[in-house]
Amino acid sequence: MKPSRKWKGAGGALVATTLWMLAPTLHAADFDPAQHEGARLLVNELSGHGIERDWLEAALHDAVFQQGVLDAMAGAAERRLRWDEYREIFLQPERIARGVAFIETHDDAFSRAQAEYGVPPEVIAAIIGVETSYGRFTGRHRVIDSLATLAFHHPARGSFFRGELAAFLEISHEQGVDPGSLKGSYAGAMGYPQFIPTSYRAYAVDFDGDGQRDLWTNPVDAIGSVGNYFAEHGWRRDEPIYTEAEGPDEPPKAIEFNSTQRPYQYLSELEPAGIMPRAELDAATAVIPLALEIDDTDWRYRLGFENFYVITRYNHSHLYAMAVTELAEAIADQRALEPFPLSASVAAEQEGSL
Repeated sequence: MKPSRKWKGAGGALVATTLWMLAPTLHAADFDPAQHEGARLLVNELSGHGIERDWLEAALHDAVFQQGVLDAMAGAAERRLRWDEYREIFLQPERIARGVAFIETHDDAFSRAQAEYGVPPEVIAAIIGVETSYGRFTGRHRVIDSLATLAFHHPARGSFFRGELAAFLEISHEQGVDPGSLKGSYAGAMGYPQFIPTSYRAYAVDFDGDGQRDLWTNPVDAIGSVGNYFAEHGWRRDEPIYTEAEGPDEPPKAIEFNSTQRPYQYLSELEPAGIMPRAELDAATAVIPLALEIDDTDWRYRLGFENFYVITRYNHSHLYAMAVTELAEAIADQRALEPFPLSASVAAEQEGSL
């Protein structure tokens, strides 16, 4: 079911406001622009962009402060996971099988996305699979509550979340959606791909041509939007994501590992430290050195390329990018496809067998 569209224009805002006035008071007007200076300033700003003031006031009047959102943000820095522990969360047989089914169900959309943006279907599916298990779990928090709470009460990132709240209000108004009806993560990420509002505004596409950029209920739009996000961040068509590497028992302290920036270390600089790619690569190749902890005494080495960096633009974690990559590989393997060039090592092995 699509989100309610009863809020289209100032008339919808007037009806909603009247209903609120007649309904029993369930909570204090935590962000009522008539009483809350920050909300009032936001209304002034957005009304200057053409959004009806009544609509904005009704939306923010409906927002409720959520202490649980602040608590969740404060506890977001979970204990540090080893690679094997992190991998176990996402590389489960059910998630892999659902990824295969998701691609088969939306084969045309995935094919168009690959043709237009150059991103393999398995990579797009893996992003959506890691984020929401292919749309099954998109969040239980009202986005308006989360973003208003964070915009006006987060001790360090209030300015950032104020921008997200503004973008969310602009999006919901543009699409005629009741902002109070939309749910997402406690940090305000939304829909199949869990775009934050500014990413939604910048990168969401109407991939099925129905006139709406709907990432909440439309998997086709979500597929195209993830492809567009990657393309806009520099995805390189038909290029690998990483290559396997050999290395010493423990990561050399002289090498900076797992930094989610553009490839920054040349192979010629890694060789003296004992880090060697399994594939044949030019010594002048720049890579992201990755050291993945398997247990307290075992490490796996990989070398990320530009496309690995692009995945980290979605989530600034090397473990996240590696989990997406391995899930994509597992989906491709289960689909019994010819391996696409995620790993330079795989490509080299294929060439050697010809």
